[in-house]
Amino acid sequence: MFSERVMKLLNEQITKEFFSAYLYLHFANYYEEQGLKGFSNWFTVQAQEERDHALLFIKYMQNNDIKVTFEAIGKPDTELKEHIDALKAALVHEQYVTASIHSIYEAAYENKDFRTMQFLDWFVKEQAEEETNASDNIKKMELFGSESRSLYMLDQELGTRVYTAPSLVL
Repeated sequence: MFSERVMKLLNEQITKEFFSAYLYLHFANYYEEQGLKGFSNWFTVQAQEERDHALLFIKYMQNNDIKVTFEAIGKPDTELKEHIDALKAALVHEQYVTASIHSIYEAAYENKDFRTMQFLDWFVKEQAEEETNASDNIKKMELFGSESRSLYMLDQELGTRVYTAPSLVL
């Protein structure tokens, strides 16, 4: 029922999602070191979301008797010099993840794998939200980040983000 290509791409996506969590923890740590606890919180919550995305892929595969394989997660190598660097890197990374989700969707479509396409529908919508959030954070930083009082207020705003587990039913 599932093509080899779709199964391979699903497994690769697990690694990409776990890497995303690892990358966002790297960003959270950078902001924590800079004293920007709100930014750190925002990326810590983002890391939790990405971990749960990986778990959703795992559960989907398990529920469909697709063998799950775990690969090594690479070390984040993003160099962060300015406060905006992590925000820009996050947008680029989210665009990469979006392209990856689309590749899986395309492979599922080619194989008339409607079950996987339906599963991926939630991720397609989620990625649109992820890219919008990343873009909005960059815009806010460009508008307000150079002024210390505004940066403080932006940090406070980002500190209010709380984790909400995804409501995707498998």
